[in-house]
Amino acid sequence: MREQRVNRLWSVVFCVAAVVAAIVPVAAAEAAAPPGSKGPVGWASYRQLDGMAALRGPSETRQFSSYDRTGRNNDGFDGKHSCLRQVGGNCVIAEREGAGEIESIWFTRDEGVVTKTGWIKVELDGKAVLKAPLQDVVDGKLGAPFVWPLVANRGDTSGGVVIKVPMPFRKSMRVTTQRNPLFHHVVYRAFPDADGVAAFDPKDPATDVITRLRAFGLSDPKPAKPGAATLRSTVGIEPGATARVAELSGPAQISQLRVRLPQVVRSPAVNDDGRSYGPGGSSTFTVAVHPANTGVRLTRRYDPHMEKQRANLLVDGKVAGQWYRGSELGPMTWADQSLEVAPALTAGKSKLTIRNEFVSSTVDVNEFRYDVHSLVNGTWVRTDVMDVGPDRPGEELSHGYRVEKQLWQGRHYLYYPTDADQVTASDDVLTGARLRISFDGNTTVDAPIGEFFGSGLGEYDVRSLMFSMDPTKDGWYTSWWPMPFAQRAVVEIVNASGTRISDAAVELTSAPDSTITERLRPNGSTGYFNATHRRSVTEVGKDWLFMDASGRGVFYGVTHSMRGKLPLATQTPRFYLEGDERAYADGLRTPIQHGTGTEDFYESGWYFRTGSFAMPLAGYPAHEVGGDGCQFDCTGAYRLMVPDAIPFNTALRFGIEPGPLADVQSDYSSTSYWYGQPRWTLRQTDRLDPTDLASRAAHGYTAAKETVSKLTSSFEGDDDRSVASAQVTATTGEIGFTITTEPKNNGVQLVRTADQARSQQRVEVLVDGRAAGTWLQSSGNADQRWLQDAFTIPAHLTSGKRSLVITLKPVRGSAPWWASDYHVRSFVEPFEPDRSATVRVMPENLDWSAPDRGPNIRDERDPVSPTNGKTGG
Repeated sequence: MREQRVNRLWSVVFCVAAVVAAIVPVAAAEAAAPPGSKGPVGWASYRQLDGMAALRGPSETRQFSSYDRTGRNNDGFDGKHSCLRQVGGNCVIAEREGAGEIESIWFTRDEGVVTKTGWIKVELDGKAVLKAPLQDVVDGKLGAPFVWPLVANRGDTSGGVVIKVPMPFRKSMRVTTQRNPLFHHVVYRAFPDADGVAAFDPKDPATDVITRLRAFGLSDPKPAKPGAATLRSTVGIEPGATARVAELSGPAQISQLRVRLPQVVRSPAVNDDGRSYGPGGSSTFTVAVHPANTGVRLTRRYDPHMEKQRANLLVDGKVAGQWYRGSELGPMTWADQSLEVAPALTAGKSKLTIRNEFVSSTVDVNEFRYDVHSLVNGTWVRTDVMDVGPDRPGEELSHGYRVEKQLWQGRHYLYYPTDADQVTASDDVLTGARLRISFDGNTTVDAPIGEFFGSGLGEYDVRSLMFSMDPTKDGWYTSWWPMPFAQRAVVEIVNASGTRISDAAVELTSAPDSTITERLRPNGSTGYFNATHRRSVTEVGKDWLFMDASGRGVFYGVTHSMRGKLPLATQTPRFYLEGDERAYADGLRTPIQHGTGTEDFYESGWYFRTGSFAMPLAGYPAHEVGGDGCQFDCTGAYRLMVPDAIPFNTALRFGIEPGPLADVQSDYSSTSYWYGQPRWTLRQTDRLDPTDLASRAAHGYTAAKETVSKLTSSFEGDDDRSVASAQVTATTGEIGFTITTEPKNNGVQLVRTADQARSQQRVEVLVDGRAAGTWLQSSGNADQRWLQDAFTIPAHLTSGKRSLVITLKPVRGSAPWWASDYHVRSFVEPFEPDRSATVRVMPENLDWSAPDRGPNIRDERDPVSPTNGKTGG
């Protein structure tokens, strides 16, 4: 390695991010979730972001959606798979028995207009907490907490509508729409009991959460930590070399990481909407600034082809400068102009009222966006963005934007006049230079700088709750992921690009925390931060895996860079976007989440209908077509799963299809964000085969009104082309059996392998004669019939016991209860798995020798049950 000259200026200062966060009033910091807990519940999901590294106990994050049950691509076009069932002519799209929390609801249809869906009704614990026209809900007409960005319409998300209000329930939930909604997702968490779960109160406006979320991408959303300090360094790195930019001692937690690369230029292509006004017209809005500022800079994006544009800038009613059309530019170009406002007009203020008044123009004065920077301790810090335009209703409303004598509104796809060689060199740095971080001797972060901060295709504007990329002058790339370490953290930049990196600035803010050492033990309650990167050409027939990890942890999201390989002359060069996401936790063969399309996963719709957008938990910063480093069609997007984070106890495999049947070859890269530890907390302690006489006898198995048949079919998801055969039982009477457990357990999980041809399979579960809840399989699939689902028995019924007597009582009116296999797993203290241990739940009675034929069903009814024809036990 060539020796590098590294210039370091180490200084200890108070965290800039903590000071910037003072712009946004936040609730007092809440304690992180205790070990083995459900994780944060309700509004705590947004208030306890400093506790994101906390691992969780027995809980699941699952999803209902309109995915095609045949394994193909009819995910909502005709609504065939959209309703679980009809009630009074209305469409039930999600339901659960037991405690949990609705986290995220997404819809689209009719280019994102959801009026035809009619009303949406959310029932929690038997009570309707929301019933209103869906379009009114996502337009924010109901008021807090159902306001932007906790709700968003198709303009905010470029084609989809979302509801991100966390709604906990103690006994049950059901989501119904008046009419078939076509495309939808409902993500929810399932808890084994209702301890610590307070039912959702729709009258609580959660104003602190709304304020915090509206500052997304601008300041640290976590509470400030006492004793926080910042290390700063400046480095130059030759191609092929590595620079160590920081080394920290623990126990401590990094709360902010910032990088600035002065040589990198913004990607030129920008798709943006805006407005214009004419003589006598103006625009007015409010913006947030830092109260300790010594000046404020406003940067206006505009279309310079309207000549002689002039407008006066007023700040809190006083003239502060004048906007004007800049120098001559070529066709199809954007222009920016910055005005610095004197500190006499801004000092000590946290909010400014901006007014722009028409002076002159050959046609009009137009505006598309305003970036607001505050000068704090000699550094320009972005403190607000006012993104103007008809497709930004939430941003305009939250800033009080209004325009007088509007002459035009619309959208432009234009280019900044940037040298092509500079763009190529910049892309080379952002994709080739990697951020590498080691915590306590283990490297868990190793990702390209661009993708780590939200854009793998170049320097684009990125604003999310946990990271941002500011492409304006002096802009920083910022991460707010909490990163705990017990002894030592080493941060490096590895320059694997072919371009020399000059004067890269790096800042790390951290705070000491004496409790971290205990919490980060292998058996502790906290995980290490991971940023897992992959890049390769996709394989036909295989999902692109964001991550495939063993251990226990919590998955929080991904940044995804998609480079299509279909020529632009083809009818659908973006056909790779037809792929569905699919997640598998703890070895289950059936996905816990199965989506409806790639842009749907990123909470948009219709191939990102109108162009780029930014929301706290999802965004689409980049689309390149036949240039700017993209040969054909390229897409950059991110999705954060904060309230809907996915916990896992042995493993998580999370991927997405490239194309409708994973059949469109593309060049994909991704960086996943998660926390984890290598040990497991779920151990198999028993297995029952109700189709085997010896297994039935060993477990004291009894069943009333039982029949047995042979099923030949496939599982949904990754295994939908593999066919398996086995016997299955169908029971309409009571079932009883005894299982073996680990006495030192924190709950017990029953995993059932079954036939899901019939939906609404429902039984009451009793443990040693005490009610444990209702096991409900509300969905069904008559095409891909094999199913693995799970029921978790809470610890208060299982702890300290070596065996449990299980009784399953069918609920009147429900479908027969099908089962081919039960695996019993105990939640235990973290342990090192045996090297021969398999992550997947493997029913031994399944015969996989049938040829792969895609979804194929053969159901051979046998009137003779394993009880030699008897209908009793």
